[in-house]
Amino acid sequence: MITHRAVAPIVAILLALPAHADFIETTWTVTGFSGEAWFIDPDATQGASQYFEGGFAEGAFYACDFAGQSMSYTTYAPDEFLANPEFATFAELGDPRLTDAGEIFVHRITCEGKGDPAARRILYPFVTTDGRDAAFLPFEGGIFTLEPSE
Repeated sequence: MITHRAVAPIVAILLALPAHADFIETTWTVTGFSGEAWFIDPDATQGASQYFEGGFAEGAFYACDFAGQSMSYTTYAPDEFLANPEFATFAELGDPRLTDAGEIFVHRITCEGKGDPAARRILYPFVTTDGRDAAFLPFEGGIFTLEPSE
């Protein structure tokens, strides 16, 4: 018989482990851009994809070919996220998928590059919500909106 005394240490260990990325492992399609583009042509990325699965990623913004990819996230309530100076430009979007979300996930996705410093990559912040119907990626002076393709 399993008792609460036996389960408590297991729960404590699980809670101490780092959080891994919430729903991002899919193909995302670029559906919009809001803000100021400095060098990128936002129209050239419309319809482009960004794909993540396990240790592999490829797409318009980031790639990692099984070269030590890791994903983690921090969660925020929408009002806390939008009030954070680091994410102030997201408030300008006025997107209800952000403002009406129950929870917002700010992902950090990294690729170690198999020991090659030139191949190291980081994608941060890649923002999703508990609605799992959109992602947001700041780039240059604006924010790209992506939606799951599948």
